[in-house]
Amino acid sequence: MIDEVDRIIEAWRRERPDLDVAPLAVLSRISRLARHLDLARARAFDGHGLEQWEFDVLSALRRAGEPYELSPGALVTQTLVTSGTMTNRIDRLEARRLVERRPAPADRRGVLVRLTPSGRTVVDGAMADLLDVERSLLGALPPAERARLADLLRELVAPFDA
Repeated sequence: MIDEVDRIIEAWRRERPDLDVAPLAVLSRISRLARHLDLARARAFDGHGLEQWEFDVLSALRRAGEPYELSPGALVTQTLVTSGTMTNRIDRLEARRLVERRPAPADRRGVLVRLTPSGRTVVDGAMADLLDVERSLLGALPPAERARLADLLRELVAPFDA
């Protein structure tokens, strides 16, 4: 089986035989797969009236477990955005009544962001649809190969997350 990345690699080898283009075989495929995943996720989230960033915040709160709340700082850490960006995102989600701000019991100046019941309904539906989409993207690989791929990708990604 030959794909677009094979054609790109062949062209680079022809045009620049002095370069070792071997990394393209892996990383260009990851990049292309990420683009396909972004498009598939956008379709899954669109059915729930969500954008990717909204799902990221709502799903972080949902994963926190009862009572589905986190500090803005914890949300910043989990979603890899700045505190200013997170404040804007919380404001927008609060305006849609998907989250609410509550005073932090242990810190009179602190705030907790809590998932509302409607936020929970939306994120639960979006998560179910996302998993269907992602399952179909992986459909060509048998379960053992999926597990092996997950292990290999973990080895690549873990140093960035450390």
